[in-house]
Amino acid sequence: MAGPVDWFEKLRQSLNCSSMPTIDREISRFHDFLQQQGLKLTSERSALLREIFETHYHFEADELLFRMKEKNVKISRATIYRTLELLVKSGLVRRVHLGEDHYHYEHVRRDSHHDHLICTTCGAVIEFHDPLLEARQLEICAKKRFTATFHNLQILGVCDACRRKGEQPDAPDRVKMIQVGALNLRK
Repeated sequence: MAGPVDWFEKLRQSLNCSSMPTIDREISRFHDFLQQQGLKLTSERSALLREIFETHYHFEADELLFRMKEKNVKISRATIYRTLELLVKSGLVRRVHLGEDHYHYEHVRRDSHHDHLICTTCGAVIEFHDPLLEARQLEICAKKRFTATFHNLQILGVCDACRRKGEQPDAPDRVKMIQVGALNLRK
């Protein structure tokens, strides 16, 4: 009799990868990455991945911890931070700084490069992609004989809605925050 096959390998063998839902494909990619690192895909990591890939906005590590606890998933803050670091290293998640004192994260889809406009008054994040801007950056790199491996463009300012209300940021390079109990939240 063959040795035991872990639950993930059974799932992978029973499904044709091309017909897998997106979340299952991403979990499969992360599982492959973890194996290359000599690590395992635990049930906690799997639950965290599902939560991340079901999230369609920029999220924070502590927000993930809160949402996992709401769903009665036992997971530590350390496991969340370690898993996020592994996901960034694997290329499945991108770490972004959105004008606050900590990072946000977003899952990366193939061909999903975009840049950000960040309202320092209300905290709104507007994603955009501009092929001319991308081409100009490549031209600059070529002119300077520089090989780009990654770039992250963020423009901080005031969105149209806040501008029309006459609202101004507390600082031009920081998102306005409000205190709600023990939490600091975007306005």
